[in-house]
Parts: sequence; structure tokens; C-alpha cells
Amino acid sequence: MLLSVIVFSSLSVSTALGQTEPVVDSSYIAAVYEHNVILNPDPRVPLSRPAALQHMQRNLDIYEQQAARAAQQGVQILVFPEDGIQGFNFSRSSIFNYLETIPDPQQESWNPCTEPGKYNNTEVLQRLSCMARRYNLYLVANMADLQPCPLKTDPSSSCPPDGHWQFNTNVVFSSDGLLVARYHKQNLYFEESFDKPPQPEIITFDTPFAGRFGLITCFDILFYEPTIELVEKGVHQLIYPTGWFNSLPLLDSVQFQSAFSLGAKVTLLAANLRKENVPLTHGYKTMTGSGIYTPYSATYHHAQKGDPEEGMLLVARVPVLDPLWAGQSVDTEEGLVGGMMVVTLKHEGTTACWEMLKMSVRTSVSSAAQSFEPGMLSAPETFNSSVTYDPFTFVPLMETEGEVNVCNGKFCCNLQYRRIQQGDSKELYALGAFAGKHHGIYFIQVCALLRCAGLDPSSCGQKVQEAESKFDFVLEGKFGSTYVYPSVLASKFVLEQPKQLETAPDGTVTMTHSNMTGGLVTACLYGRMYHLDNE
Repeated sequence: MLLSVIVFSSLSVSTALGQTEPVVDSSYIAAVYEHNVILNPDPRVPLSRPAALQHMQRNLDIYEQQAARAAQQGVQILVFPEDGIQGFNFSRSSIFNYLETIPDPQQESWNPCTEPGKYNNTEVLQRLSCMARRYNLYLVANMADLQPCPLKTDPSSSCPPDGHWQFNTNVVFSSDGLLVARYHKQNLYFEESFDKPPQPEIITFDTPFAGRFGLITCFDILFYEPTIELVEKGVHQLIYPTGWFNSLPLLDSVQFQSAFSLGAKVTLLAANLRKENVPLTHGYKTMTGSGIYTPYSATYHHAQKGDPEEGMLLVARVPVLDPLWAGQSVDTEEGLVGGMMVVTLKHEGTTACWEMLKMSVRTSVSSAAQSFEPGMLSAPETFNSSVTYDPFTFVPLMETEGEVNVCNGKFCCNLQYRRIQQGDSKELYALGAFAGKHHGIYFIQVCALLRCAGLDPSSCGQKVQEAESKFDFVLEGKFGSTYVYPSVLASKFVLEQPKQLETAPDGTVTMTHSNMTGGLVTACLYGRMYHLDNE
């Protein structure tokens, strides 16, 4: 049975962050749909075009239902996930009859709904266009695109031998059905059926209700092109179809979606797929976790293991963050305090209150703290353990209060903490640091306080979904990048937004948090060293 839960709030959903929205003169209503995609049971076997269409229409029928329900809630822009129409795990040849050639909206104007005969084999584009037109909303979907390219004898040519490109593509339709944007995914993640575009694309589109949006897809969020390039061009509202495989303890879907929104100070409309036990070459993964995020609030959903694989529609009123939008006046508390850039996240209080909070957490730690014995460890000596294949250096938290430091090479992290244990449960926590190239792909610097899976140090970095111990803490690191993404993930995938973030001129980032509502799974400062990726 298909379940659609509709939420109309900026602060509540399955779970939500407890910040108040900024005062703005303009807002709009957005929706994202987490889709239980109907898959081709044998994606490696080519289908005829009629059979491929029949498969895609089954998913589009669900899209139609959700567009109708979104329209009933006054939604102005609706986002569907990556691979939601055709699925995934195709080969280059087996996906061929799922492809449609999508014209470039920057070169020509086309409304597939009102001009269906202009191009052949565009049934999916026509269906999406008519959906946007019928329900009077902007619609963003992800589909498979075929683009011809000239065969060249030049060995440096990026044109594949079969004479065409196959792209993972986002399309945007205006509320009258006009195709207004097309974006080809730049950073592919083991997608043999698709090509990387020959040139990076920076694609935006304008709306009459919220100004400008930028387009990115899934793995793109971790790279400079196009994501940070969009941000640095002043685009603060990003559309994000994704098919994200959850990767605890640092890169769970809602954890990083929220962290990116907060760290980059952008709105992120993130639509994910919902699938358990997805087969991959390196094991089985789960896909879930979608949300509507601003730097001030989040409306999100994260299914638990064993939950029904049902669709989820999230709806929220969102402040306009386009700086060029007429009439916008966002009330944030941001400024220089003692030479530091301080961002206070609109809790009940002032910057002075947060300075008192930070001081309270710091002064509460003492050398006379009660001893905590998590298991094998008898002294807070450093040890190494892998976190998603990266060799972190850890120091265990042996007491209920204290201050610890850990370094990975020259990169160091500091933690001052007070731990509130629940009952007589024993959990091992550790502070970890890592600086290096993640998976050999991109450079990161990470400070992470996390709950270990067991009481053995070797379990630190393994997946944990639940925890009982709560923390008041100040987590700090000196980063070599201005792009640091903060997250606090509590038990059962509940997000908590840090009380305060500070960035000093020397690159030191400080995250302060207290009064947790649930046990701490991970508190993380995830720095991206984009400038080192090509070295």
C-alpha cells in the first residue's frame, strides 16, 4: 500500500529541529517526495521502448498522485528523487530504451504538454510537463537523457564510441508546463549507464515566488563543481534529487543534508529514494532520508530499519533566501564577536547567553570528574580505527566530564564535555580526528565525537543507530577550509541543531551544544578541502 504523509510545517514532521524561523518578508511552500521506486527486476537485460515506457509509467502514476496531493496543500515547487522514474543498476546498453533526448531550455523554448508532436520519443517529458501544468506548480524530476555527439578521431574527445552521451539529468518544468531547466549530473557514483558531461554545468532557474534556485544531484553535494560554485555565485536555494545510500556514522542522509544546509547557509530541498537492502558490488545498502532544510529549521523524514518501504511527501513553508529577491529581510544573528564570526541559531536567547552556555560547559569539566569504565580501556590513550575506510585516530572518553585532544597528523581536535549517563548502561564514546583523502576521491578534515558500536576500541567507527548517553559539549578544530559542515545526530536518526557555531579568523571552528533530547550517536565537524582534490 502506498502511504503519503503530508506535513505542513517548518518545524515538525516525523522528526524536526527546534529552531524558530527567521523573520522574512517572503516565503513559499515547497514539497519533496521520498519515493519507493518500482524497479526493473532484471535491469541488466535490455527492454523494448514500449516495455521501458510501461515500467516508467508505473512510477509516473505515483508521481501524479503525489503532485495532486501537493497541489491540495498549496505547494509551489515539488521535487522528486534521483532515479525515481526508471530505477538503477542498469548497464549502458540496457538503459538505452529508457532514454529521452531533452532539448536545452537555454537554446529553445518548449512546452512538451502543449507541443507534444515537436519531438519523438518524449513521452516521459510530456507526462511531467502536463503534471506541472495540471497542478499549477514547479516540478523537478530526474530522468535518463540521450544527447548526440560527433564522433572524432581525436583520442582526447569525450564522445563515447557509440556516438552519443547518456546523462543522469534533472529537469524542471514551470507551473504552465514549460521546460525551464536541464542539468546533467557532474559527479557520478559508480553509474556505468551514464556519462560525465564533457563540461561542468552551473544551472539555475528563476521562479516568480522565490527567485533563483540551483540544481545539483546526489554525489554532487560533496564537490566544488557544481555545488560550491553555485553557492559562491550567490545561489542560496538548492534543489537536490538524490539516491543516497546511508553511511553512518558521518554521512547518514539527513545528517549530511542538514549539515550542508547549515554549513553553507543555504536552503536544500532534498528528495531521496526509499529502499532497503539495495544490492551493490560491495554489499547491501539502505536508501532513505529526505527533507526541506534551511539554516534555521528542518522538516525531514528518516525511516528506521524494518519500517515499511512506503513513500513520504513532506511539505513546508520556507523563507526565501535569494539575496536578490525583492522585499527580503532575513533576521539572523550573525556578526563579529571578539574577532570571531558567530552564528546563533535563533534559539530562545542571545549571543551573550550562548557565551554563558559555552563557558558553563567548559567550566563544568574538571580533573576530579567521576571515573567511567567502558570496558577494556584503562587509560585515555589514542588508538586507530576505521570510519568508512578512513584511518581515524581516536581517544576514548574515560570520565563523565573532562577535556580531551586528539591529532591525526598535524590536524587536531579538542573536546570539552559533560556526559549525562542514563541508568547503569555502559557505552564507549571516543573523539576522533582524520585529515586526508576519503576513499581516494576527495580531501576532508573531520572532528567527530561518536558512540562506538561496542566496548572494544575496534568498534569505534562502526554503524550505530541508537544511544542513551547525552552530552553537553564544546567541539573544536582548526580547519584549512571555510567549508565546515556541522551535525549532531541523536538516537534513532533524530537531528539536533547545535546551539552555536563560531568560526575564528585562523580557521578554528567551535560547535557548542547542550540539553540534548536524545542519546548522542555522532557530533561532527566535517571539513571539505576542495582546493586539495586535484593534487
